[in-house]
Amino acid sequence: MAGAMPSTPFIAASVAVGLGLILNFFNYYNLLNASIWRLWEDCITIGGLSVLPQVMWSTFVPYLPQSLLPGILSFALALTTIILARSGKLSEKDVKLVGSTSGWTATLLFMWMPIAQMWTNYLNPNNIRGLSVDSIILAMIGNGLLIPRALFTRDIMWFTGSSWAALLYGWGNLLSIYIFGGIGKTYFFAVTSALILWLGTIFWRDAKAYGLNSPFSSLKQLMPGSV
Repeated sequence: MAGAMPSTPFIAASVAVGLGLILNFFNYYNLLNASIWRLWEDCITIGGLSVLPQVMWSTFVPYLPQSLLPGILSFALALTTIILARSGKLSEKDVKLVGSTSGWTATLLFMWMPIAQMWTNYLNPNNIRGLSVDSIILAMIGNGLLIPRALFTRDIMWFTGSSWAALLYGWGNLLSIYIFGGIGKTYFFAVTSALILWLGTIFWRDAKAYGLNSPFSSLKQLMPGSV
């Protein structure tokens, strides 16, 4: 509506999101053919692996040359990997890894958002005036509240996404706003202290719940194969 995004990518993204919601709904209630669901998983894996490097590259244009090469190369690699997986050329372990790729690419795209925002703030400090500090605080709180459950269930993908969002999208953007004079010292350090206290409490309570000797043991148990 504001004209910041071309209509073609917006329509394409809207169709993809709508189709994904419909297919997930039918799959949840076992109303979807398994082959259709597998095809959808392959499509979003290829799409995610193609889009992620392209988005990361485009963030730093014009410091990097305008190019579709990262997306094209990633598309070719993703398509080849899917073909190998479906033709039985990969081990069972590798097939499971391919199956989890779409979730990780979605998480990484989500994680890239604060980096792109902070880079924009760095290039154009005047852009900070258009940012809502209250929205950033709410996002930090919302993701921060997800961290305890993600840690307790030892879900590394969930923990990575929620922690990154709380620390980078929330606190990181607040730091850039503070550096460029958008918020006062008292406000920034109060939020920082509250975040540190919350994270410390999370790891302390988790270690206590699992009977661990150190809060850092919880992080160790997040690693695949450690539990």
